[in-house]
Amino acid sequence: MLSTINEFFERMSGRSPSDQDHEMTLELAVAALMCEVMRADGEMKDVEQQTLRDMLKRRFDLEESAVETLVDMARQQVRASVDHYQFVRLIRDEYDYPQRVALIGRLWRMAYADGELDPQEEGRVRKLAELLYVDHADFIMQKLEVQQALGLE
Repeated sequence: MLSTINEFFERMSGRSPSDQDHEMTLELAVAALMCEVMRADGEMKDVEQQTLRDMLKRRFDLEESAVETLVDMARQQVRASVDHYQFVRLIRDEYDYPQRVALIGRLWRMAYADGELDPQEEGRVRKLAELLYVDHADFIMQKLEVQQALGLE
């Protein structure tokens, strides 16, 4: 898998291999957590998949083909993983607190992508917020901000 990641970023950027490993791993971790939320309710609706692609494209400034590769790799990682610890640990190590709070906001957007909040998706976001050491107040504030932005108040 690591060689696939290296090849992907060699094609997509001019960064050095050590930068590629680090950055792609972080991108892959974020994408994997978003996939976890998306599939929490047992369905992966088209609108959720498009939301995932759009958010990754904007967040990481990627071309369409790079986003598709990243999403495919994230799905493979999620299917192969026993838990999300490897992704959470990397994000906790690399993201400061405001970045982790912002990620929780993106996970809420993923949960609301289909216009409704499934209890399984909410539970997944809650668990990830705990694992990322995001305070409950910030977890709730991000949820309320996303609801307001989407007109779901």
